[in-house]
Amino acid sequence: MTMTDALGRIEQIQTTLLRMADPKPPVIATDTKTAGAFAEALANVGTVGIPDAGVTNPGGASGTDVVAAAKKYLGVPYVFGGEDSSGMDCSGLVQRVYADLGIEVPRLVSGQMTIGTEVGSLAEAQPGDLIVTAGGDHILIYAGDNKVIHAPYEGRTVSLVNAYMTDADIVTIRRVIPEGSTAASTAARMSSILGGTGLGGSALGGSGFGGSGFGNLGASSDVLTAALARFNGGVAR
Repeated sequence: MTMTDALGRIEQIQTTLLRMADPKPPVIATDTKTAGAFAEALANVGTVGIPDAGVTNPGGASGTDVVAAAKKYLGVPYVFGGEDSSGMDCSGLVQRVYADLGIEVPRLVSGQMTIGTEVGSLAEAQPGDLIVTAGGDHILIYAGDNKVIHAPYEGRTVSLVNAYMTDADIVTIRRVIPEGSTAASTAARMSSILGGTGLGGSALGGSGFGGSGFGNLGASSDVLTAALARFNGGVAR
């Protein structure tokens, strides 16, 4: 999603919210739900929150959850092209681990190395980050404490080892799940936004809008869209 697209999406969402605030809105004229209900809808969305990442996090998983899911596959033999507990390769492991958490990522390293946001160095890596090495041919999951989990090569198994690479060996480090990106933190951010616009505690069907509008929106437009869809019974209006 480009910046222009994102701004356009946010403008559409603002318009929808303003309609919801009208005393006689054309879409939900009898709706008496409050901003608190809208925040609750946000808590149930749990997106990654980066429009350009192309990845959603419906279960609100954390980087620590990624590491825990990866550890379940320790000892699984390396099989080129494999992607399950009978055998897997490096990118198959990554895809399987994230899939177990309800997060869809590309199958191959070439796709996995473009998702999320880039991390500047190994020293900045956090649990769950993806580390791409070998000129883009190998991918590992950072496990924290200078350790990584990966499926090395034929004859080896999925292993937890010390991070043997240096920044010079790394093509890119990708953060698929930003720090603190959970459903709860999404709701907290949105509660702050709603409070800043005068929505907090007022009925969305009433005239409780105050403040200076939505100029300081910090949440992803995708978060707002999904929350509106849930709030309106599954349809983003």
